[in-house]
Amino acid sequence: MKRKNLLVLLLALILLFSSTGCNNKMETNNKENIFKVENEKGKEKVHEPEYGGKLILPLTTLNTLNPLLSENLFYYHFSKLIFEGLFDFDDNLDVIPVLANSYTIEDSGKTIHIKLKENVIWHDGEKFTAEDVAFTINTIKYANEDTAYKRMLNNSIGIYNPKNINRIINVEILGPYELNIAFDRSFSHGLETLTFPIIPKHEFVSDRENKKSYVGALSKDDYTPIGTGPYKYISYEKFKTIELNSFPEYRNGKPYIDTIIGKVLENEELILTAFETGQLHLAIPLDVDWEKYDQNNRIKIYEFISQDYEFLGFNFAKGIFAGENSRNIRRAFAYGIDRQKIIQNIYLGHGTQVETPIYPNSWLTWEDSNIYGYNPKKAREELEKLGWKDVDGDGLYEDENGGKVIIRLLTNPDNLLRTKTADMIIGDLNKIGIKVEKDYPEILAENLNEEIIEAQWEEVNGKLSKKDFDMVLLGWHLPTIPDLSFAFHSSQIKTGTNFISYNNENMDEILFEAFSAENRDAKLKSYKKLQSHIVGELPYISLFFKNNALLVDKMVMGDIDPSFFNYYRNIEKWYIPKEFQHDGVE
Repeated sequence: MKRKNLLVLLLALILLFSSTGCNNKMETNNKENIFKVENEKGKEKVHEPEYGGKLILPLTTLNTLNPLLSENLFYYHFSKLIFEGLFDFDDNLDVIPVLANSYTIEDSGKTIHIKLKENVIWHDGEKFTAEDVAFTINTIKYANEDTAYKRMLNNSIGIYNPKNINRIINVEILGPYELNIAFDRSFSHGLETLTFPIIPKHEFVSDRENKKSYVGALSKDDYTPIGTGPYKYISYEKFKTIELNSFPEYRNGKPYIDTIIGKVLENEELILTAFETGQLHLAIPLDVDWEKYDQNNRIKIYEFISQDYEFLGFNFAKGIFAGENSRNIRRAFAYGIDRQKIIQNIYLGHGTQVETPIYPNSWLTWEDSNIYGYNPKKAREELEKLGWKDVDGDGLYEDENGGKVIIRLLTNPDNLLRTKTADMIIGDLNKIGIKVEKDYPEILAENLNEEIIEAQWEEVNGKLSKKDFDMVLLGWHLPTIPDLSFAFHSSQIKTGTNFISYNNENMDEILFEAFSAENRDAKLKSYKKLQSHIVGELPYISLFFKNNALLVDKMVMGDIDPSFFNYYRNIEKWYIPKEFQHDGVE
């Protein structure tokens, strides 16, 4: 199992993003959309939305402008200014219509009936219709398996369907603005999969739709982006800049900011440097210490929850966690680990504690799942239920047979925040009477290089494959679609994604029930049941989701509300006051 398979489920899963609010919004009057900033004398000055100005956004080196092919994360966010999908996500990760006007779920969850918006115009002036949706889906179905959105569709149906999506999804056009999208079985994530960008059929089909049309739509080179979003593609100077202009015919009204420039830089380090030196209006911090930017009166910080989830897993195949009493031990550890202290001391408060691998703000989150607060007394009570005692008075438990309890903790030493977390977990478990040994070396940041990182990951992966561990501290870059079958279904033990070897019939049944729910209400009930099982069984001890932040030049105002699936959400409502429209980046 390679490193990318351990930390992420593939970039295609990253492309299914969700949303969250921010913690540091400017003061705003939502009705009038008026923002206040302090002038040099400390007095508040009112700014109303104004048209004009230029916004410089970051990009890293990319190999195509085709939204169906690009796996560049920065271009993914940037392309959302140009392209739109049938649906997107709201603050609670529930699906909201974008190009769709309305929908109904029919045929026991197998069919989604969609009515499209009728006032949508492509950037070249053509009307958007159901033909464009069908063509986009057919293009994705035709694509090779290594195409980003082809993988997205395949991964979204998890372990329950064949890989050939030609057998999974079909489109029936009922009229110019009406269609059915059908799946081969009840599928609770159908709406979530329909967030991919829609491309214009007329751009690639001259006579009739065929293989040649799909090949053209999947071209990497000399691709001209034509979308329905708030910004229209103007030009691309390879490896330098992409220029967009506001689209006057955008159905929700012309965006305030006239021009968007995507500035291509080699990596994220250079992006942050360019932002700090005034060459960009936005950036993403590289570490958790972003409060330092509070000292800069040019910068505003918008914090949001990422999809990076940290957890403590157990080896259910052998050793101490393979026994019948394992659940009591896991419950003791859940009570005995001070997760808030880890978040505050190591991540500087930039984390959100959870009990399950479900995104904290999700509409599917079960509020009653938060039961394991830090409680060393309860932790010891759970262990003593097993007959464990401190026989020799050294502060550490012996088991019911009088044997010493020693547990090894494995993690990847190249992640310095994670090793610090591991150290704190060892300290917490020691306090409740458990001896935990480090199964990871200490590596100084200045000594890290690609060779060492790769070697350490090979060692970690080898131990996971051989089941040569007791506990493991790792993280997942979770998709928006919350199908946890990859981690907990028994069929995934052999593939390596269920590397903890968790095998539970009830879990398998609940996972399938959540996957195949016939409607949104049934899906919500299934996910509550799933979370109840997780907090009761504790296949993982969930620690937290890491937070991230968007750093924004204060001259940029408006409804700035980033999410990890869309840094530039609501960008058509952002604006730059006239007095700042010629300042800063050039």
